[in-house]
Order: sequence, then structure tokens, then C-alpha cells
Amino acid sequence: MKTARGVAAVERAGVVITHPEKVLFPEDGITKGDLAAYYEAIAPVMVPHMRGRPVTMERFPAGIGRKGFIQKDVSKGFPPWLERVEVPKKDGVVHHPVVTDARSLLWLANQNSITPHVWTSRTPDLYHPDICVFDLDPSIDAPDMLRNAALQLRDLLDELGLPSWVKTSGSKGFHIVVPLDGHTDTGNVAGFAHAVGTLLVIRDPKNLTQEFHKVDRGRRILIDTGRNGYSATFATAYAVRPKRGAPVSAPCTWEEVESSKVHPQSFTIRTMPDRMEAVGDLWADMKRGRSLKRPIERLKKLADPKNGRA
Repeated sequence: MKTARGVAAVERAGVVITHPEKVLFPEDGITKGDLAAYYEAIAPVMVPHMRGRPVTMERFPAGIGRKGFIQKDVSKGFPPWLERVEVPKKDGVVHHPVVTDARSLLWLANQNSITPHVWTSRTPDLYHPDICVFDLDPSIDAPDMLRNAALQLRDLLDELGLPSWVKTSGSKGFHIVVPLDGHTDTGNVAGFAHAVGTLLVIRDPKNLTQEFHKVDRGRRILIDTGRNGYSATFATAYAVRPKRGAPVSAPCTWEEVESSKVHPQSFTIRTMPDRMEAVGDLWADMKRGRSLKRPIERLKKLADPKNGRA
């Protein structure tokens, strides 16, 4: 089809995708049209994980070979049907887009937004997260070290009575998440996550760290718990990442992590159709959120040096 200006376009999920021929991943020949087609296909399983969460767009108008930018505020140039949420900030407000269906997800793709980053909370209550996120960020390429760190975190969360779920980051590490019941406020969730990270580092200081600056990490893996602060974001499940090969941040199983069958960039925009046909949405059952009341008390006991298990 043609737009009013005569520019080639295609329509997907009720959204006109302009310049679908634009190459966003130059080394792979993956176009804006390919990105939109992927998001249209994955929308039925992706949208439920995003619904109600304020979105920050990571946009690459000239493709990933050029510098992109982060956009939070959508105050003009948006369709009337696009849901937004007004979020207060220091000097005013931010109007974040909110994905509610395939159409809104495709609208993001048409903005050359390769990766949608989302909050850990949902509207209308943005002060009580329904998920807690741990981001494992390696300093070096050490698959065994990364796998062991992920399993140590899973086992500690098990000690606290919290089932955890895992996905590839599509970048260098893994994202481990805990579904919450939404009764704990952002500050306490962030404090809990940081305390979990602290205990992990105490148990394995050689391989793990909470040092944010890379120069201070050495070869250690950062246990990044900053994704849990108010207005902080993480790459949503099934998001494409702006890296060579168009890797996807995709749910996987703990068995796949244990056996080293998956690594952070195992899944790509081109391999995800077969992956979804084989396993479906591995996070589909992640519905029952847990209270942090007892885990916080258990964590205090585990971290107490007098108990000899820190």
C-alpha cells in the first residue's frame, strides 16, 4: 500500500507500518517490517506480560548501526486510541505509552522501538509492584559462572519460600523474576531485592558483586537489583534487543539453564517461531503472586551472622 506521501507501507494489526523495508539490523538484513511481523505474531503471549505497565521505548530510527535513544514521554503524534499513563516526575509529568493489545505493540514498532522496557508495576497502582526482578550482568564471557550465579539465586529464593522464573536477557545475562501479590510497596520490594543480592555476594564474594561501576567489578557478575526502584524498567518478556542477530529476551526453564542448553542470546527473532511452537509461553502459569512478609523475615534470619549461614 501507499501512504499519502507515496511512501511504501504495510498494515499490521490495524497499524500502518511505514518504511517496512528500512533495515534495522544491518549485519542481518532484518527490516522494520520483519520487526513488526515478529511483534504481531508474538503479541498474544507478549501483551499479557506488558499490559498496564508504563513503557519506555528504546528507539533506533536509523537502525542499530547508529546511536539510538530512549523515549519515555509520548505527548504528541500518537493516535487517540493509544492508552497512556501520566506519571509525576520532579519538574512535571511524563506520559508513558501503555500496551493493551497487538495494535499498541505494533504502534511502538512503527516508532522504530526495538525494545520495549516496562515497569515492575501496573496501572492504576504504580506504587505496588507485582513482580521483583534480578538482572545478572556478567563482566566477562563465563557461561559456567553465569549459570552458577543464576542457580545460586534460584536456590536462595527457594530458601525464602519464593518460586522464581527465568528468561534470557537477550544481552549478556539472565533475568530472574518473582511474581508478587502487589501488597508490598516499591521501597520495600527494592530493599528486599537489594538484601537478597547482598546475601548472595556474602556467600560467593569471589564471583558475585553489587558494585555498579564496571571498573570496580573485576571479573565478577553484578547482581543488579536496581530494576525494582520506582520508575525503573527492564526489557519485557519476548522483547527484541538491539544487538547483532536480533536476540530476544525469552522465557526459558530452569532445567535449560542447569543443563546449559540456553545462553543469554539463544533465541532470536528468526528462531522464536519454532521455539514458541515447541514450548509455548513458559510464563503462562506465572499468575499467583507471593507475599514478601514471611520471606523478608526469613531473609533477616539467614543474613544474621549469629545463625552461621550468611
